[in-house]
Amino acid sequence: MFNHTTLIIIVTVIVSLLAWQNKALFNRLIFYPPAVSDGQWYRFVSHGFIHADSMHLLFNMFTLYFFGRAIEGLYQPFLGGYGFIAFYLLAIIVAMIPSYLQNKKNASYLSLGASGGVSAVLFAFILLAPWETIYLFAIVPIPAILFAVAYVAYSIYADKRGGSNINHMAHMWGGAFGVIATIILEPQVLPHFINALLSPSF
Repeated sequence: MFNHTTLIIIVTVIVSLLAWQNKALFNRLIFYPPAVSDGQWYRFVSHGFIHADSMHLLFNMFTLYFFGRAIEGLYQPFLGGYGFIAFYLLAIIVAMIPSYLQNKKNASYLSLGASGGVSAVLFAFILLAPWETIYLFAIVPIPAILFAVAYVAYSIYADKRGGSNINHMAHMWGGAFGVIATIILEPQVLPHFINALLSPSF
């Protein structure tokens, strides 16, 4: 069934492919703090529709496909339909704000990818089904809640360690946005999550 998750994936794939073929377009869309400070605020959104390479794109869209469809179907009406698109785009923006504040004048800082939005979708799903099995790298089975804990811990560790081209803080802030925004939009999800967490079913 065609849904808004599918629409986001199609647009992201098309824009990423076009950017790979056109370096000027790629440079106009990537998140570059000095350009943002000069008024190119659209980069807060546009960076989420380009990716470094095919594996980066595939991993993000693979994750979005499975969890985005679940969220659209289960969190009606707030995170269904156009509400889901708004949730996803806002997550991409919010996830990048801390990085922007830290690198306003850093002419060597660049960031790209949909990970902030994808993390928000993934963590919104975890609120609904904390013990649902997630397949890490599409192979290793792990309960969703344990994945969330490991994901946050690793993001903090990797960010402090540095030496990577991956914006780990954007992942974590995207996940945090997903949790907070979902609870605000669907308050009943919090008691549901607590009850599900205390009553694991394997």
